[in-house]
Amino acid sequence: MNGCRPVLIAFVLLCLSAPSFAQSKAKAQNVPEIPYDSVANFFKTPANIYFGEGIGVATNSKGHVFVYTRSGETRLFEFDQNGNFVREVGQGLYGLVFAHAVRVDKDDNVWVVDEGSNMVIKFNPAGRVAMTLGRRPEAVEELTNFTGQGSAPNSNRPYSFNRPTDVGWDAQGNIFVTDGYGDNRVVKYDKNGRFIKSAGTQGTGPGQLRLPHTMAMDAQGNVYIGDRSNARVRSGTTT
Repeated sequence: MNGCRPVLIAFVLLCLSAPSFAQSKAKAQNVPEIPYDSVANFFKTPANIYFGEGIGVATNSKGHVFVYTRSGETRLFEFDQNGNFVREVGQGLYGLVFAHAVRVDKDDNVWVVDEGSNMVIKFNPAGRVAMTLGRRPEAVEELTNFTGQGSAPNSNRPYSFNRPTDVGWDAQGNIFVTDGYGDNRVVKYDKNGRFIKSAGTQGTGPGQLRLPHTMAMDAQGNVYIGDRSNARVRSGTTT
């Protein structure tokens, strides 16, 4: 019995000290707090629609909100600026397999990046497919990849991806795709989807990436890449 007592005492002390530890909250210094209003139950979904695993959200110039979700199946929903359900975009589309990101460009086209189908799909404002980049693997290709005997990364294939993660554009309308999980690169296309070049190889050194997971562009033509597995943000020009 005596041999167990120190463990018991340590456990009690840990439990007693937990509330005070939980109440201590780290606070960043000299950083302003962003004011906000919380709106409960903003999205009004029909009775037969559920979000499941929400992967991406984006807004267009009208304030409409697009929610890209995956839970059993991948779906893209549109809501108006008041949270009222408008429509489902691309219902049953072959390229919607495993959602990863949704973006809206300056012309209100909606772009989705689908990690499962290895595709980037552009919908026009009417909800019709206007462009596709990449292609969904055939069943036999998926089988060989599952057994570990698939092909090498697609880094030299201009129109194929290996689990892409994000999409963005520069001021000229050129398209950038982070080809993330498998190829560890960024691919550049012109506004019509013609391949221009790719940059990046797998690694930790300069010019290398390990799972480029997200990106953003600024007005000066710089691109910023969330280099996830390297725990860093890389930047460069879009030229």
